[in-house]
Amino acid sequence: MLSLHTNAASLSAQNSISNTQSKLSTSMTRLSTGFRINSAMDDAAGLQIATRLKAQTSGMTVAMNNTQNSTSLLQTAEGAFAEVTNMLVRMKDLATQASDASSTANDKTAMQAEYNALGQELYNVMTNTTFGGTKLLGDGSGAAKGTLSTSMTFQIGASSTEKMSFDVSGNLSTLNTALSGLSANFSSGASTGATELTATANATIGLLATAIDSVSTVRSALGATANRLDHVNTNLSNIATNTKAATGRIMDTDFATESSNMTSSQMLLQAGTAMLKQSNSMSSMVMSLLQ
Repeated sequence: MLSLHTNAASLSAQNSISNTQSKLSTSMTRLSTGFRINSAMDDAAGLQIATRLKAQTSGMTVAMNNTQNSTSLLQTAEGAFAEVTNMLVRMKDLATQASDASSTANDKTAMQAEYNALGQELYNVMTNTTFGGTKLLGDGSGAAKGTLSTSMTFQIGASSTEKMSFDVSGNLSTLNTALSGLSANFSSGASTGATELTATANATIGLLATAIDSVSTVRSALGATANRLDHVNTNLSNIATNTKAATGRIMDTDFATESSNMTSSQMLLQAGTAMLKQSNSMSSMVMSLLQ
């Protein structure tokens, strides 16, 4: 129908151009940003899923840092205990030597002096080993207790349930008691009149053997936990990688498909514009009937 007031062809062409322009704008936005979803209107459900996955990935990245920091903490403590073991072995050697009849009183006095110095250094290591400025071991007296003197909780995942508890406070207390019992110099001040080697060298051998076993127990627990944290870190890395890939499949633009969509929209826009121009000439056809 030819009408002067309503140009149906023009309205149809305008509607088509509007839809094509919207699609073209969407394609150009996706190609310029690299994301298929740039607002919730693009894919509401997809955005919700991708946001949840992104939050999980971010949390796992932090958890990976946690496991590495925790591993460093445990390795620092284990390194300190390794030196404690070395000193205890040396002290045991001195006690063994002092127990022999071939050692004279002067020999034992000299050995006792070295033994005293080692006792003081044991106290120094146990009380002054720190990690991040915080005491790590402690001497078990209460005021100088360190991080390992209490139960610890490691956050090893992105959710509140992903945590790992570690507690060697009991073993550390046993070790501190053993160290206190084998050297009068295991204190903040220098002790005088110590007689571990000059008077009770043979009995001291047994105390030192017990102390060495106590250190080994703590070191074993530290090593096992550090290995577990290493496996946790590897697993988190695998999960994070796959989760990032899943997020990318939802959020990222498929450039091949979107480029084709943009080209198609550009051609349709050109065609629609040409048809709109043609439809606008229909009013002249109405006027020709009145001539």
